[in-house]
Amino acid sequence: SAGCSEKHLLDKPFYNDFERGAVDSYDVTVDEELGEIQLVKIEKRKYWLHDDWYLKYITLKTPHGDYIEFPCYRWLTGDGEVLLRDGRAKLARDDQIHILKQHRRKELETRQKQYRWMEWNPGFPLSIDAKCHKDLPRDIQFDSEKGVDFVLNYSKAMENLFINRFMHMFQSSWNDFADFEKIFVKISNTISERVMNHWQEDLMFGYQFLNGCNPVLIRRCTELPEKLPVTTEMVECSLERQLSLEQEVQQGNIFIVDFELLDGIDANKTDPCTLQFLAAPICLLYKNLANKIVPIAIQLNQIPGDENPIFLPSDAKCDWLLAKIWVRSSDFHVHQTITHLLRTHLVSEVFGIAMYRQLPAVHPIFKLLVAHVRFTIAINTKAREQLICECGLFDKANATGGGGHVQMVQRAMKDLTYASLCFPEAIKARGMESKEDIPYYFYRDDGLLVWEAIRMFTAEVVGIYYESDQVVEEDLELQDFLNDVYVYGMRGRKSSGFPKSVKSREQLSEYLTVVIFTASAQHAAVNFGQYDWCSWIPNAPPTMRAPPPTAKGVVTIEQIVDTLPDRGRSCWHLGAVWALSQFQENELFLGMYPEEHFIEKPVKEAMARFRKNLEAIVSVIAERNKKKQLPYYYLSPDRIPNSVAI
Repeated sequence: SAGCSEKHLLDKPFYNDFERGAVDSYDVTVDEELGEIQLVKIEKRKYWLHDDWYLKYITLKTPHGDYIEFPCYRWLTGDGEVLLRDGRAKLARDDQIHILKQHRRKELETRQKQYRWMEWNPGFPLSIDAKCHKDLPRDIQFDSEKGVDFVLNYSKAMENLFINRFMHMFQSSWNDFADFEKIFVKISNTISERVMNHWQEDLMFGYQFLNGCNPVLIRRCTELPEKLPVTTEMVECSLERQLSLEQEVQQGNIFIVDFELLDGIDANKTDPCTLQFLAAPICLLYKNLANKIVPIAIQLNQIPGDENPIFLPSDAKCDWLLAKIWVRSSDFHVHQTITHLLRTHLVSEVFGIAMYRQLPAVHPIFKLLVAHVRFTIAINTKAREQLICECGLFDKANATGGGGHVQMVQRAMKDLTYASLCFPEAIKARGMESKEDIPYYFYRDDGLLVWEAIRMFTAEVVGIYYESDQVVEEDLELQDFLNDVYVYGMRGRKSSGFPKSVKSREQLSEYLTVVIFTASAQHAAVNFGQYDWCSWIPNAPPTMRAPPPTAKGVVTIEQIVDTLPDRGRSCWHLGAVWALSQFQENELFLGMYPEEHFIEKPVKEAMARFRKNLEAIVSVIAERNKKKQLPYYYLSPDRIPNSVAI
C-alpha cells in the first residue's frame, strides 16, 4: 500500500539454481517500508529453450512478525510474470482496493484468452480449443507426457501381459473358450479370475448390472414394454413365487436393461477384412427368492418379430449363452462411450474449463475445485489426439469405432441431465433405492456414503464464505461459472436441467457436490474395474464378427467362438482395459489437498473432518468386503482419485 520494493535476483552463490527435479527455497530481505502487502510479483526471464519454472508458494514475514502465505502452484514459462494475492479466499465483493479489483479482472481476461471453448464434434459438450497436449496452457499439462501416451501405454500393457506374440495373427479366430486363456493373465484371487470361471452363469451375469463396470443402467420395471412381448408362459420356469409375470412386475421383482441407444448406430467398417456388428438388446431380469438378480428373457433388437426371437434360460444352452454375450458386448459399448467417456470425462472437462475462465485463483470455489479438475483437460485432449479421433486406437478393436461412438454421444446428450448426475436422484429415478428390496447393490450403498461426505464438506466450505443466500446470488463470478457450464457444456439445452444460476447456499453446495462426485467417485466406480470385468474377453467382447442370431436352435459353440473378437482385437482390448485400470504414478485420492490453496483455519478444519468421514467409510467398506467372495471396493475413498486423470 506504500510502494514497491526493488527487484531481487533469485541466485545462490556457487549453486546450480533451478535444476530440473530439484526443490529449492530462497530467502529475500526487503529494506523498504512497504505498508500493507497487497501483491507479490515474480518475474522469469527466458534463459534456455525449456526453462519452465514451477513455483509452489511464497511465505512473507512482515516487520511485525506475522507470516502471510501467497499460494501460486503454477508454471512460469518463457518471459513472464505472475502477480500473487495472499492465500485468503475472497469474493469479488470483499475487494475494495482498486489494485486488487484490477488484478482480479486482468487474471480472468488472460485466462479467457488461454482457455477457449471448441466444438470437437457437433452435438458434443464443448471442449478445450487445443489440437494436441502441447497446445494446452502449461499449468494444466501433464508433468510427463509419456505417462499418458495411449499408444505407448497400450503397447507397454501388451508387453507386460505377454500378448505381443498374438498380434501377427490379427484376423484369426480363437479355437474355443479355453483358448482365450492364452492371453488371460491370472493374478491370484482377483475378480477377473472369478469372472473367467463363472461368466456363463446367470447369477454372475445379473450381478454385473449391480456391481460391475456399468452399474448405472438397470432399472426396476414398472410396466412391460410393448416392444418386448414376453409372456408368463415363456418365463414360467424362472419365476419362483407362483405368480404371473404381471404380478411379479407389480410386486417390484422385475428389472430391465434396454440398450435402445445402440439401435441404428453404424458398426465399425475401418477394416475391410473383418465385418463387425452391433445389436440393441432388451434384457429382462428377475429378483429370485434369494434376492439375487438373474436374467429371464433377452430380445436382441428393438422391434419384435419372427426374426428377432426372445431368448430364454430354458432354450438350448448355446442359444442362451450367445444372447447373454450380445448383451454383455452392448453393455461394454454403452459403458465405454456414455457412462465413462461422456458422463465423467467430458462433463468434468466442462466444469474445469468453466472454472478457469470465470473464477479467479483467489475465489473460494476455485480453491475448492482446482484439485478436482487436475489433469482432466489434459487426458481428454490426449484422448482426442490418439484414442477417439478418426483412425485412433478406439477404431482398432471396438465395433463402435469408425464413428459409431460419435453417434452414440450425440444421441446420449438428451439424457445428460443435472438430475442424472445427482447420485441419490439418479438411483431413485431407476427405482433402485431400497436396500431391503435390493440388498446386494454395493455401488448404490457406497456411492450414497461418499456423496453425503462430499455434500457435508461442500456445505461447510460454502457456509464459511457465503453468510447468506443473498451473497450467493450476488456473486457474479460464480454465476458466470454456472452459466458457462450451461451454455457451452450443455449447449444451452433447457431440458438438461442444469441451473444457469443458483440462488441459495444449499443449491450451491449440491452443485459443487455434483462437480466433485462426478470427477472423483463416479469416475472411479466406472473406470478402475475395467480390467476386473472386461479382461475375460467373452464376458465383455469389444466387437462381434457375426450378426445376432435370427432363429433358435441353430447356434453352436464354434459359431460363438467365430463371432467373438479375433486374436489381434482381443489383444488390443486387453491392453486397453489394463492401461485404463491403472492409477496415475503420483495419484492424489479423495480428501488429499497437498497444494494449500486455502490458508484459513476453518477450511483446514473442514478438510480434516472430511478426511475423517472418508476414513470411516473406508472402514465400513473393508468390514463388509471381508465376508465377500466378490469384494466391491471401487468406491472406497482410499481408491477414489480426486480427479479424472486416466
